[in-house]
Amino acid sequence: MTTSPDLVAGEPETARLVAAAGHWRTVAAATGPAARRAAEDGVRLAYRAAGLAAPEHIVWAGSPLEATAMALLLTGRHDLTTAAADAATSASAASSAAADAAADRAGTVVARARHALEAAGVVPGPQAAGPCVREAVRTRPWEEERQRLLAFLGPGGWAERWALTGAGLWQSTAALTLRIRDGITDVLAPGTGTGTDPVSGAARGLRSAVRQALLDSVAGQHDAPWLAAFDGAGHRLDGLAAVARAAGWWWPYERVAVLAERPVELHRDEAGRLDRADGPALAFPDGFALHAWRGMPVPAGFLDDLAGITPERIRTEDNAELRRVMLEHYGYDRYLADSGARPLHRDETGVLWRIDLGDDEPVVMVEVVNSTPEPDGTSRVYWLRVPPATRTAREGVAWTFGVDPDSYRPERET
Repeated sequence: MTTSPDLVAGEPETARLVAAAGHWRTVAAATGPAARRAAEDGVRLAYRAAGLAAPEHIVWAGSPLEATAMALLLTGRHDLTTAAADAATSASAASSAAADAAADRAGTVVARARHALEAAGVVPGPQAAGPCVREAVRTRPWEEERQRLLAFLGPGGWAERWALTGAGLWQSTAALTLRIRDGITDVLAPGTGTGTDPVSGAARGLRSAVRQALLDSVAGQHDAPWLAAFDGAGHRLDGLAAVARAAGWWWPYERVAVLAERPVELHRDEAGRLDRADGPALAFPDGFALHAWRGMPVPAGFLDDLAGITPERIRTEDNAELRRVMLEHYGYDRYLADSGARPLHRDETGVLWRIDLGDDEPVVMVEVVNSTPEPDGTSRVYWLRVPPATRTAREGVAWTFGVDPDSYRPERET
């Protein structure tokens, strides 16, 4: 196969790749209704490029959650309705209300998925869909294109191309993809847990089936890092790129393709993590949503309760990760003051405080006063979190500067 002249290194190509990375960054973060006709044309082009006949049916789902339920129904991997109820009951034996709610939610998703398939003229079951063709449509051409670029550019050239295109997108996109997968599994296989959790074989089988169904998917817009790296390299991946620009995740089977809508909301912090204090951080048009605080997954109603949080509520929270979210929201300094904490040590650099948190590592902080007064004459107080083993305020402040306590010599003492 000949290589496109566009691959030749140089300033024009570098500028083009940087522009391509910006384009695919926008694609990865796109929200709003899918461009359905463009996405469906892209699916047919991807099948044709793989040497396959176009799928007989293209079915739309309101989210990757609903699409995964469709994939389970189409592959016949599991008795989804029965297992979902069994998993929910097993996970919430101590709370029948919680078990019923989890089973109802899973059942609603399955019913909606079944209805959408039947409305499109597809009878759920592997006879209707045929085998998954992801290997032919995405995996094989993807790897062949990567190998072709690597052979032409060499390891150094490929690494430079990746640095200019996909590298900056990879971390946040991969984290988001993993979070969506976990959210889907939590709904369709609620509380199945791992290890020695007391769950039934049927429930564990459901979790495995959900994971297998997710392996059939193509990430669509969230494949942006790789599509950025392949941008301009040839036409073999044009169908995949077209679907990614127009829709979310999708599932390719021999006779049926399932496409999911893009999110309607996406909220992230400056580090690219899912983050929102007053609603879902990621939401799809069918109601599937993920809540997060600075990248930390939280239950849907958890953030609503933070406005009235108290030190006692923080202290009694069993979940260490949720307790950290509470502390961040409440403020470590405020918690120290309101919980009656006492200082461990004080010296000329500041005051060392400690918060013991039961089954979690303690929070140790140094309170320091800015030596330069504010314009109004007041001195600003700062709180520096330091390692739990810190013994003195000086040691803690020195640690924040990356030096040992004996070497720390501030120009002006506070």
